[in-house]
Amino acid sequence: MDSLFDSAAEEARRGHEPLAVRMRPRGLDEVIGQRHLLGPGTPLRRLVEAEAPMSLFLWGPPGTGKTTLAYVVAGVTKRRFVEVSAVSAGVKEVRAAIEQARRELGMSGRQTVLFVDEVHRFNKAQQDALLPAVENRWVTFIGATTENPFFSVISPLLSRSLLLTLESLSEEDIRGVLERATADPRGLDGRVRLAPEAVDHLVRLAGGDARRSLTYLEAAALIADDEITVEVVERAVDKAAVRYDRQGDQHYDVVSAFIKSMRGSDADAALHYLARMVEAGEDPRFIARRIVIFASEDVGMADPTCLQVAVAAAQAVEFIGLPEGRLNLAQAVVHCALAPKSNAVITAIDAAAQDVRRGDIGPVPAHLRDAHYPGARGLGHGEGYRYPHDFEHGLVRQDYAPAELRDRRYYRPTRHGAEAAFADRWSRIRAFLRGDR
Repeated sequence: MDSLFDSAAEEARRGHEPLAVRMRPRGLDEVIGQRHLLGPGTPLRRLVEAEAPMSLFLWGPPGTGKTTLAYVVAGVTKRRFVEVSAVSAGVKEVRAAIEQARRELGMSGRQTVLFVDEVHRFNKAQQDALLPAVENRWVTFIGATTENPFFSVISPLLSRSLLLTLESLSEEDIRGVLERATADPRGLDGRVRLAPEAVDHLVRLAGGDARRSLTYLEAAALIADDEITVEVVERAVDKAAVRYDRQGDQHYDVVSAFIKSMRGSDADAALHYLARMVEAGEDPRFIARRIVIFASEDVGMADPTCLQVAVAAAQAVEFIGLPEGRLNLAQAVVHCALAPKSNAVITAIDAAAQDVRRGDIGPVPAHLRDAHYPGARGLGHGEGYRYPHDFEHGLVRQDYAPAELRDRRYYRPTRHGAEAAFADRWSRIRAFLRGDR
C-alpha cells in the first residue's frame, strides 16, 4: 500500500511541476544545444559512459542547461542526486551532504552527485569545505555558475575540477525546445497548437534561455483555447511583440536610425532604438559591434575614450550576456551620443586607401626598409635612419612617406572636443617633419 500511496504522490507532484522541470532531458541524447560538450569522447560524455567520479564546473548564461546536465549525469549513471543552493546553504549543510555521501559510498558503493547551484556565491570557507570531497572523490561534484569561475572560485577547487563553458542556445535550439514541449506527453501533449508567428515571438523573448522560453510557453498555454498565437503570448507575458524582421527592412531601418541618432547626439532617441533592438531579440554582439565602429567612425579623436568604452561594453556583453548586458550597451550608447563628433579618422583612412587603389604608392624610402636580414645592409636598407628616441622630444626631421606622397594630407583633424589638442600637436609636428616654414 505504501508503494501505491508513494506512486500517487509522485504523480501529483509531477502534475504541479513547472513545464521546464517536466521537460528536463532524461539522457544526453535528449539535450538540445551544447553540441561542443556532448560529442563522442568529450569529458562529459566520458563521465556518463565510464561512470567515473569527476568534478566539474559548468559556466554559462542562465537557461543554457547547467542544472539539466547535472540531473542527466546523475540519472543516467544511477547516482544519488543531492542539490545544494549556494544562496541558502552554509558550511554545515555542505559538510552534512558530504558525510551522507561518504556513508552511502561505504555502505552500498553508490556514488553521489553533489550539485551546487550558483557556486560563485559560496565564500572561501564554504568552498574550502568542498575540497576534501573533491580531492578524495567521495562525490561527483558539479558546480554551476553564471560568473567567471576564475574570479569567484578558489584556485585549489578549480584546479581539481574540469571547467566546461556553456553557450547561449541558438534560435534553432529554442525552436526545438518549444516544439518538443508542445508535443511531448510530459509537456503540453498536443493539447494546443503553436502558431509559427508565436514561435518566432517566443524565440525572441527567450534570448537563448531555454527555461525562459518554456516558462512563457506554459503561461501562454494556460490562457489559450486551442492555439497559441502572438496575441495570446502578448497577454500571457505582458510583452508586446516588436515588429522587427532581423533579415528585412525593419532591421536595417532601425539600425540606421540608431546610428544616426548617436551621430546626431540625441541620446534619448538612440536609447529608444537600442531598446527596440534588444526587446526584438537582436543579437547583442551585433549591436556592440556597431557601437565599436561608431566610436572610431563618428567620434574618433574628438573623444578617444569613446572607443575604450565601446570595446569594454562589447566585452561585457560577451562576458555576461542578456538581460544585464543591455546596461553596458546603454552606457556605451549614452557616451557615444554625448561625445563630441569627428569623422576625421574615417576620412583620413578613406583618402589614403583611395590613393593606394589608384596606384599612388611609391617605393618605401631606403632608410626605413628592414635591415635585419642578411644582405639588406649591402642594398642600402636602413642606411641613414635616425632613431627618434635619440633626439629631443622624440622627434627628428627625416622623410617617412614615399617621395611622391610627401605633401599629401590625409588626417585633417577638427577642432571638436579633445581633437582640438591633437590638431594643434599634429600641426606643429607635421610642420617640423616636412620642414615647412
